[in-house]
Amino acid sequence: MQKITPCLWFDNQAEEAALFYTSVFKNSRVLDVSRYGEGAPVPAGTAITVRFELDGQEFMALNGGPHHDFNDAISLYVDCKDQAEVDYFWDRLLDGGEPTQCGWLKDRYGVSWQIIPQALQELLSDPDPDKAQRVMQAMLAMVKIDVDALHRAHAGS
Repeated sequence: MQKITPCLWFDNQAEEAALFYTSVFKNSRVLDVSRYGEGAPVPAGTAITVRFELDGQEFMALNGGPHHDFNDAISLYVDCKDQAEVDYFWDRLLDGGEPTQCGWLKDRYGVSWQIIPQALQELLSDPDPDKAQRVMQAMLAMVKIDVDALHRAHAGS
């Protein structure tokens, strides 16, 4: 196990969520599942924790009950090489969830994701402040990030 592992608190969907996430990301897998035995406050066999890996990053999912909800204070940032990757992750993670703004979405479990193309950071880092500002304004008007629109804003067209 890595030194620091994000733990995601679910009501009772930890195993379902881990299976969903590992189906979306390549090079991903469920590492192990610990389950409740007889006499627990939930049915025997229900997952307590699920350790899983998304493209090399380990996570822990916990079935902790309905006491806490996810919010935007923590999000998972997906670095996308191009528009095709943005579209792929956006479409899959958004299934059953809701879009927000500026490349953010909440998945069906309430987890916030940022689906961000590498071009956004590159264009925002342009030493020409006018170009960078046009890119920022374009991004602020978007829900899902559109790489071509960012490039058009950068060019001033």
